[in-house]
Amino acid sequence: MATYPDLNGKSRDDAWNLLTEWVTSPSLRRHSLAVETAMRAYARKFGEPEEAWAVVGVVHDFDFERHPRLNAHPFVGAKVLDGLGYPQWVVDAVLSHADAPASPRNSVLEKTLFAVDELTGFISAVALVRPSKAVADVTARSVIKKMKDRRFAEAVRREDLTAGAEALGIPFEDHVTFVVQAMAANAETLGLAGVRSPELGANTVQESWARKGM
Repeated sequence: MATYPDLNGKSRDDAWNLLTEWVTSPSLRRHSLAVETAMRAYARKFGEPEEAWAVVGVVHDFDFERHPRLNAHPFVGAKVLDGLGYPQWVVDAVLSHADAPASPRNSVLEKTLFAVDELTGFISAVALVRPSKAVADVTARSVIKKMKDRRFAEAVRREDLTAGAEALGIPFEDHVTFVVQAMAANAETLGLAGVRSPELGANTVQESWARKGM
């Protein structure tokens, strides 16, 4: 039985192939890449294995397009991952980003996934309403201001955004700034550079990180 951080032979490419098999929506693919980007950044910050954290970021929502209901996502996906041979710690991490009492967030990996999941989506929304449409122009102050507008990205629970940072023991403004900076480093891949981004390719995030030496 593979234990953390052993991926039981799985790779980031396997995770990407699974995502693209299940997800056709460009926006949902980009969300998964944004979460991967933030997970990579935090893995480096915490001294954790980047590839392992990236895999979790890529697959965390792979079943959402087909099974968006709360009683199905991410539980269907977790069963698929288990059946494909992903290690239990990956399955547990994916389950932990739902509000399910049976799947508490115990590890720093699980806490980080929860902390960046909704936040990356909210930051993207903030970026896209700015004149520049560039994530690099987003600040913690602008995010907090938009959080006070309940009509903006109203599906996002504000308490989840702040609870994620609290679980990591990081001030919320610092957390937002860190995630914005990580996303800005891969802005073209995420469609948030303020200009037309290139076609979404299988290795764009990991190649971007390699080029930048992040």
